Amino acid sequence: MELSLSIPALLFPAISLSMLAYNARYLAIAALIRQLYKEYQQRASTILGKQVQQLQRRLEIIKYMQAFAIVSFLLSAASMLLIYLQWSFWANLFFGTSLLSLIVSLVLSLLEVRLSTRALVIQLSNMQGDELKD
Repeated sequence: MELSLSIPALLFPAISLSMLAYNARYLAIAALIRQLYKEYQQRASTILGKQVQQLQRRLEIIKYMQAFAIVSFLLSAASMLLIYLQWSFWANLFFGTSLLSLIVSLVLSLLEVRLSTRALVIQLSNMQGDELKD
């Protein structure tokens, strides 16, 4: 397959949008951590401790999601440069690695969404349990 400049360029918007989404998730979690920290200072509880552990895991995953997206973006740009320099072997290698990095980033995103959903389900079940007590 002949790799043209337009093929890696197609990844730019996809990677940029995914990085924006990852950053939004990071900022949302950061705000939640700040809120939980204030709550924890007022009263420490095991539920808050569990939420903090989940948030730490999610932050770790988001860090790797962002890192792989950035690597994908850089490799895609580098493959365009290599195409321009007519080094097709290296351009194909960099582009393939860029695609793999993007796939890893997306799989990590899926894992983080699953953790997020699980945390919300636990919180909803706790709220339903509180309603039953009233």
